[in-house]
Amino acid sequence: MTGPTGRALRLTVLVGEHDTCHHRPLYSEIVHRAHQAGLAGASVFRGIEGFGSSSMIHTSRLLSLNEDMPVAVVIVDTEERVRAFLPQLDEIVTEGLVTLDECEAVRYTARTASGEPGEGETPA
Repeated sequence: MTGPTGRALRLTVLVGEHDTCHHRPLYSEIVHRAHQAGLAGASVFRGIEGFGSSSMIHTSRLLSLNEDMPVAVVIVDTEERVRAFLPQLDEIVTEGLVTLDECEAVRYTARTASGEPGEGETPA
């Protein structure tokens, strides 16, 4: 989504921090696959507390024995590109939650390989 901003689709994948795929963290596998698929970007957010289908509360509090914290991978791109990526998630997400939300992208600044703003763009 390197052109004009507008309608987009937000993909959120909620998994456990210790979930794995091919001996690497699942969230990392999702990010790498999204990158290979040419999606606009992906971000990983670690939760400080939450619960899922197990109904067990996971927390980062000091005295907690459970350290498998919730992790959210968020990807925003065009609907077509996000939906084309969903079959890859079917292959690797065996436990967790995948959601799709329509959204409006109000700003997207592409960067060059050197990290500088692209042609015709201003620094953020």
